[in-house]
Amino acid sequence: MAGIIPFVGLRYNKNKIANLASVMTPPYDIIDDKSQARYYAESPVNIIRLELGLIFPDDDEKNNRYSRAKKYLDRWLEDETLLPESKPALYFYQQEFPGVKGNVKRNGFICGLKLEDYSQGTVLPHEETLSKPKADRLKLMNATQCNFSSIFGLYSDPEKLVDQALLEAIEGREPDIDIVDEAGESHRLWVVTDENTLQTVSAVLKEKQIFIADGHHRYETALEYSKQMHESGYKGYDYVMTTLVNLYDKGLVVLPTHRVVKNIKNFDLNRLKSSLTEVFEVEEFDLSLGVSGFMNELANRGKKKHVFGLYTQEKSLYLLTIKNMNQAKSLMPKEMSESWKKLDVALLDNLVLARLLGIDETNRKQQDNLSYTRDENWAVAQVNEGSYQLALLLNPTRVEEVVAVAQAGDKMPQKSTYFYPKLQTGMVINPLFKNLP
Repeated sequence: MAGIIPFVGLRYNKNKIANLASVMTPPYDIIDDKSQARYYAESPVNIIRLELGLIFPDDDEKNNRYSRAKKYLDRWLEDETLLPESKPALYFYQQEFPGVKGNVKRNGFICGLKLEDYSQGTVLPHEETLSKPKADRLKLMNATQCNFSSIFGLYSDPEKLVDQALLEAIEGREPDIDIVDEAGESHRLWVVTDENTLQTVSAVLKEKQIFIADGHHRYETALEYSKQMHESGYKGYDYVMTTLVNLYDKGLVVLPTHRVVKNIKNFDLNRLKSSLTEVFEVEEFDLSLGVSGFMNELANRGKKKHVFGLYTQEKSLYLLTIKNMNQAKSLMPKEMSESWKKLDVALLDNLVLARLLGIDETNRKQQDNLSYTRDENWAVAQVNEGSYQLALLLNPTRVEEVVAVAQAGDKMPQKSTYFYPKLQTGMVINPLFKNLP
């Protein structure tokens, strides 16, 4: 089953960098142009220069964001901005963030995960990927031979044997890295090199499947890179940096991703509401209770039924509850599993977006008619401003649903999950060239 190894990581030199938070970022795929510029300005050695470099008009095959990343990497290794670990290690990674009832902690560990085709059944995806992001990541790997940001994976350990071993290994020790990011979330890292602990963790994971929570593009890119290196006669390159979190960790949080709709030609709201009644009970919500009150009601009803929110330009908020699940499933793609057909996001995408609004899978990928957000207040505000025609609000996908769909061999619709908080990029780097056999 899953193969995990310690690795010789690169970490920022604390003797040269007083404020480690100033050199780290969220994952590249949630960084917009404005944030990218801010990280560039924050520190001359911010990880952004390696992970998501700027693009300039005169870039060419020899001088581009990838070649510049390699130059920065070489320079920072030479001047000891980055230092290699003295020996292979696992990295215990704890995040602390605000929750509904006070602060929440999520524990995980960073390791090298053996790359395998999904068909082997050891590492399972849950979302579709796009070719363009993978091409970008492959160019970066070819230029630098590094993993700068970690894949986020899940494993099942109800007895918490891994957590117990790692917590014992760091007991009484101060973290090797302890920062608070711009969102006020804490990130702490402990380097673990104790041989008994490493063997215990490896032995437990040998019996486990790994479910990719975040980082499908990076995983598939690393797998392709590994194959290319083997075909070129190079050994190694078989592992990718991954942060693994137990499915039974109390800090494992998934947030919903809402849909906001625009540019629907000849849009007729009354016709839409009438069509919805074929499959849904349509109930207007008392807007005086606020959007937060609506989301609480949506969550309560979602415990027993499949229910969605609809906000319209008439400034009305509706609860849409599926009347008959057998009828609903009969309208879903026949080739998909039962687990997939019961996903809220799959039901909404197929029964409302595709069937009633004409936004099919191809259109959803192009995003000409659709945007996504975690912020229900932003979604409602966009409709009020006239930028969008509708907002469709969802409950979060449950972790057990992610696992069930992955085990059924299906992939969830895009933007089905948002695991919170995101992993910090820059805590540790996996230099593949230092971890070869």
